[in-house]
Amino acid sequence: MTTHATHEHMSAAILSIGDELTLGQKLDTNSRWLSQQLVDLGIPIVEHVTVPDDLDAHVAALARLAARCDLIISSGGLGPTADDLTRRALAVASHDSLVHDSAGEAQVRAWFAARGRSPASINMVQAQRPSRGLLLENRHGTAPGLFASIESSTHRCDVYCLPGPPREMMPIFEASVRPALRPPAGRVIETRVLHSVGIGESDLAQRLGSLMDRTSVPLVGTTASGGVVSVRIRYEGEAPRDQAKLTVDQAAGKVLILAGEFVFGEGDETLASVVLNKLKQTGQTIAVVESCTGGMLGEELTAIPGSSACVLGGWITYSNEMKQALVGVSSELFAPGAPGAVSREVARAMARGGRERSGASIALSITGVAGPDGGTPAKPVGTVWVSLAHARGSDTRRFSMAGDRASVRSWSCTAALAIAWQYIAGRSHALLRQVEAYAE
Repeated sequence: MTTHATHEHMSAAILSIGDELTLGQKLDTNSRWLSQQLVDLGIPIVEHVTVPDDLDAHVAALARLAARCDLIISSGGLGPTADDLTRRALAVASHDSLVHDSAGEAQVRAWFAARGRSPASINMVQAQRPSRGLLLENRHGTAPGLFASIESSTHRCDVYCLPGPPREMMPIFEASVRPALRPPAGRVIETRVLHSVGIGESDLAQRLGSLMDRTSVPLVGTTASGGVVSVRIRYEGEAPRDQAKLTVDQAAGKVLILAGEFVFGEGDETLASVVLNKLKQTGQTIAVVESCTGGMLGEELTAIPGSSACVLGGWITYSNEMKQALVGVSSELFAPGAPGAVSREVARAMARGGRERSGASIALSITGVAGPDGGTPAKPVGTVWVSLAHARGSDTRRFSMAGDRASVRSWSCTAALAIAWQYIAGRSHALLRQVEAYAE
């Protein structure tokens, strides 16, 4: 039987399995988490691969990655049904056959027994493993993980196969995979990520200049998503970890000197979490009034644990009548020839009405034309007004958002949170896609 790793893992690949991933029906969060764990250990990731529930594609991916890497960690395909092919694929790729593992069967039966149930016959397939491989105990589900090696005359690649559900995958990694991994001796990977808003990726790159030279140490790169541009700093080498961290921190300091006015957070922080933390720190509260975003802004805020400390609540005022009835927007603003629902005046009235009725320190409002229809020459699809009401007045801005309905709504939430962050942090720069602004 194969034993756990005995050689250094100089490089690794992450393999994700499932039709739901290749079809775009589900977001793959496992790869991100697994990559973070390996990088923290000093094991470089050279490739991420996603394959459907297809045996040939799965075997081909394992064979190709095994020839390139010392380590593969996969997730998915360990269920009991016919489309769960990871066991078979690993056996084929490692030139082995599947055997029944009695300890694995006992684990499956114990999981069901603890819940007053008996396993179905198809669950017994989850007790199979390659004959030279190992099962990895799963205390949170019915699918044990797998370990085996794919070997050639000159190379050995260790393969760990984990269940797809994160609540099962993560504990198995921590208990059975992490302790067995062998990072390159003396190899250090140190990273840091800074998040910015209100500046485009190309403009940020120009500000950073030579910091982004691909021969620089550490490496500095940018990625953009939904109005947020992240600066990723990575050191990879043989320096002591404290020196590597200092090198990364010095680069981050340079980024802050060159573009610090746009930087709102780092690491796992989001605009919503930063806004909430700053509100908590200053003893302030927030309410939201939404039209075209239909509750998305409130969801972003309340999805964060502890948000009840400063989020008082909100309104979805989709119709003009609801805007009038719930937050006191004047009916005169909707009369013929008046500004109308998508206007500075209505956005401002929504925010002020929300603040007055909730008693919050600040209130955000969003009203716009998300599309695909409803636009006019004067107010085309993508026209969005966002307003922040506070004790001294209001900050109301018009944006021209691009993209489909989902993009317009998502960017609108980002703009609203960015305005709130700017207010709390004392920043004032124009935001991306901002057309005009009024402080009243």
